[in-house]
Amino acid sequence: MNDMLDELEAIISDRQRNPRPGSYTNRLLENGVSAMAQKVGEEAVEVVIAALAQDRKEQVDELADLLYHLLVLMRALDINLDDVRARLRQRHLPPE
Repeated sequence: MNDMLDELEAIISDRQRNPRPGSYTNRLLENGVSAMAQKVGEEAVEVVIAALAQDRKEQVDELADLLYHLLVLMRALDINLDDVRARLRQRHLPPE
C-alpha cells in the first residue's frame, strides 16, 4: 500500500508543479487549503456513512477517496508521507 500512496503523492506533486488543463487535482489545489480541508471533511463523513450503512465495496471506495483528498491537502500544506511516517514512528516505536 505504501508504494501506491507514494506513487499517488508523486502524481499530485507533479500536478502542482506542472498543472494540466482539466485536472481535478489542479482544481482542488487552485481552490486553496480551506476548500480542500472542507472536501476532506466531506469525504470523512462519507467514510463514516459507508462504515455504518454500506457494503465493503462502497467502504473501500470511500476510503480511497478520503486518502486521495487527504494527500492533496497534505501537498498544499507542504506535508508529505515521510513527514507523517516519521511522526508515527516517534509516537509508536520505543526510543532506541
